[in-house]
Amino acid sequence: MRRLLLLVGVLLALAAAGCGGEDEQNPTFAELEKRYICPTCHTTLELSSAPIADRMRAFIRERIAAGDSRSEIDAALVDNFGEGVLAAPPKSGFNLLAWVLPLVAGGIAIVAVAIALRRWSKARPEPEPAEPASVNGRPALDPELERRVDDELARFEG
Repeated sequence: MRRLLLLVGVLLALAAAGCGGEDEQNPTFAELEKRYICPTCHTTLELSSAPIADRMRAFIRERIAAGDSRSEIDAALVDNFGEGVLAAPPKSGFNLLAWVLPLVAGGIAIVAVAIALRRWSKARPEPEPAEPASVNGRPALDPELERRVDDELARFEG
């Protein structure tokens, strides 16, 4: 059980740390195109063909050419279109719940399943001992009944 909790803790720490390879100071257009949502069609800019998406792409290209960082471009687009333009919520404040809650729920579910499996494996009923079979393969008779049968057979034989 301790191993399981340790494994869940390590996985949560790795997921929280994030393994993104994005460059903050020198973002590429392809990276940024995936980070923003078109306000008209609610898809990422890379998939959108709306006129507003074209204007947003042009703005992003201008900002990259001007040497803006990813966070500066984020701030400019959020100022113009609101926080809904971001494909992923920021990892701060109340929005942090959107990142942490699924991980916590997954960890709780894993622990609950592990506990349930452990209880179910311990709660197996003991198998009932098999009754000894008589010579003919059928269950043995009740001892009292067998004594009575022997008495009756002895009475007819003798």
